[in-house]
Amino acid sequence: MDLTDLLQGQLSEGLLEQLTGQLGGADKQQTQAAAGGILETLVGALAKNASTPDGASALNNALENDHDGSIFDNLTDFIGGNTEKVNSRTANGSGILNHILGEKQGGAVDMISKMSGLDSSKTGSLMATLAPIVMGALGKTKKSSGLDVGGLVSMLSGVVGARKNADNPMMGMITGFLDKDGDGSIVDDVAGSLLGRLFGRK
Repeated sequence: MDLTDLLQGQLSEGLLEQLTGQLGGADKQQTQAAAGGILETLVGALAKNASTPDGASALNNALENDHDGSIFDNLTDFIGGNTEKVNSRTANGSGILNHILGEKQGGAVDMISKMSGLDSSKTGSLMATLAPIVMGALGKTKKSSGLDVGGLVSMLSGVVGARKNADNPMMGMITGFLDKDGDGSIVDDVAGSLLGRLFGRK
């Protein structure tokens, strides 16, 4: 099971209903649309961040230390706000978003809010809830597949590339939002920037 399958598999009807209830007064279809946009955005941003050696190393260390996938053992409790069984760093959605998106966080919330119709404050709250789940899924995939730093980067770029090649309009919007150099491809940035440096290619 790849990262996308793992993430999509977690968005069951029951979980979506729970997330919608936690947001208060939200429409389930809007929650589902926003959740999909958030997952795509965070995976894309992680791939973008991992396009530098320092970013890849920091992500790898975070997964090794705090995001091994154990959050899925108590996912319903975590969504409901019971984080007693979860490492505080593992559950710190706001902190994770600061690392992943930085100053782009507000823009990402606005983009997803407009795309889904969900109020921006609810979108921000949902994003903070889903961020630890994305990191947990990434850590679980890394662990089960035995990925090193290079394998992790390759996997992320592969996921983003597959989503974009599947004629996914949402991924196209997100790619444009995240792509700093404006060439339209965060996958190219990932592959060319980090993999070349890791393995001595120019």
